[in-house]
Amino acid sequence: MSAETGGEPAAAPEPGSAAAAPAAERPAAVEFLSVGKTYAGADGRAVVAIEGVTFTIPDVVDHGEISSFLGPSGCGKSTVLRLVAGLAPQHPPTSGSVRVLGRPVVGPGADRGMVFQDYTSFDNRTVLANVAFGLECRGVGRRAREAEALEWIARVGLDPTRDAGKYPHELSGGMRQRVAIARTLILRPRVILMDEPFGALDPATRLDMQDLLVRLWREVEATILFVTHSVEEAVYLGDRVFVMATTPGRIVEEIHMPAAAAPARETQSQPWFHEKVHHLQDRLGRIEAEAVRPVKPF
Repeated sequence: MSAETGGEPAAAPEPGSAAAAPAAERPAAVEFLSVGKTYAGADGRAVVAIEGVTFTIPDVVDHGEISSFLGPSGCGKSTVLRLVAGLAPQHPPTSGSVRVLGRPVVGPGADRGMVFQDYTSFDNRTVLANVAFGLECRGVGRRAREAEALEWIARVGLDPTRDAGKYPHELSGGMRQRVAIARTLILRPRVILMDEPFGALDPATRLDMQDLLVRLWREVEATILFVTHSVEEAVYLGDRVFVMATTPGRIVEEIHMPAAAAPARETQSQPWFHEKVHHLQDRLGRIEAEAVRPVKPF
């Protein structure tokens, strides 16, 4: 989703740094090369989650990019995200290579942050303490980390005065996801992984959260990989959409999207949006039909 960026001009990068490299020489934000992942099933047989997955997401300097991953259940969308995150048991891949910012993924790292569908706040911590948690782990002093956490609480649309002292059980689902997003973005990771973060929200809140994500993405200028089951969400958020199929999980199409210059509600009424949604719905319908088609006997 293309958009102009604003804010204070960034300091000039030091010669030889990654940020100083010309665009053509910058390593990709995320790169998969013939990646496969096979598990041992309960019956001892091999279960292929994904196979031959290859794609490249560029590291767009001073901008970032959102890539949506769309496909039926069981196609390996979450496996792809967790391989980027370096999280077991998906990591390491059975075959192929996964690289982030030019380096092989060997495990979790500070250059990546993840937001899940499940509300992953610490129940025994306040909103303020949840948002400040990553800075606390980095050794940032209490006064400094709490001041920055209050800023991020406000950025995600919560009230620092009213909401900072609340506990997760006192929040709605949308508010808890705002906390999770703030807790991730406060660390300013270069790559943000989002696994159906808005899937459990009501339709109106979901649209509001999509607009919030776009606004914050413009501020942090990160690369976002966004998994969703919603065609409309994939089209609105994605600069590109990766369509996945099952048995085994694989990418069957990569579609570049026009820039959405208006909020989600307005964008959904535009002709290009309906055209892209219709194309993807038709593609997914054919993928699902092929998945249930009976195999002809020899």
